[in-house]
Amino acid sequence: MQITTFKGFKQDLTCRGFQFEIGKTFEHEGRVRACSAGFHSCEYPLDCFSYYPPAESRYTETVAEGDVSRENGGDSKIASASITIKAELTMPEFVQRAIDWIWSKVDRSLEQQVMTGNRSAASNTGYQSAASNTGYQSAASNTGDYSAASNTGNQSAASNTGDYSAASNTGNRSAASNTGDYSAAEVSGSHSVAAAFGIESKARASKNGAIVLCYRNDEGELIHIRASKVGDNGVKSDTWYKLSEDGQFVEIEE
Repeated sequence: MQITTFKGFKQDLTCRGFQFEIGKTFEHEGRVRACSAGFHSCEYPLDCFSYYPPAESRYTETVAEGDVSRENGGDSKIASASITIKAELTMPEFVQRAIDWIWSKVDRSLEQQVMTGNRSAASNTGYQSAASNTGYQSAASNTGDYSAASNTGNQSAASNTGDYSAASNTGNRSAASNTGDYSAAEVSGSHSVAAAFGIESKARASKNGAIVLCYRNDEGELIHIRASKVGDNGVKSDTWYKLSEDGQFVEIEE
């Protein structure tokens, strides 16, 4: 059995003292047991934040095989007899994998734009639209300009691709992502990430969170990308930031 999973590491690509390498497969001898024996990874990407915080860690897509063990009542972390470190993921790619994972759990026959159930999805493609979710492990997505995507459940994702849009999350271990220009991404939950990738976009996060920002020139060419955990690099909690022309975090007054 093959399971697509995700794994966090320290910057030197070690996990609990074991040295890993991109593109290689590692085998565990003996019994496999979650939290004690075997190679550990998470089926839901954002669960990795509980073990390896953003902005000071590296993340990969992995393949777990062989005997698998799960912890009763735990998160999506599993232990496996074999693990392949498939590829390293950038933070934008990692956030997108989280959104994709949530969508894979959703009943696509549901067409509501506002949902309150767990593992739900709200999607909009029109301009000046709103998508909202309050359930655990849910997704809110917008592709139109001047739109808003909002989530309040833990381990959820709010995503926007339109210009002048907003993505917001209040749940723990969640992600808010914006790729449109002049947009905003914010998170207030613990161990969550706010990422904004468009021209003149901004992001803010609360304590124990992180932000990811880009600086693009007027033609939209990517010049700088930078991530930081709140408390590092002068980044304050609950404060809006953009990235300057020389790649530095700049505080924005409200």
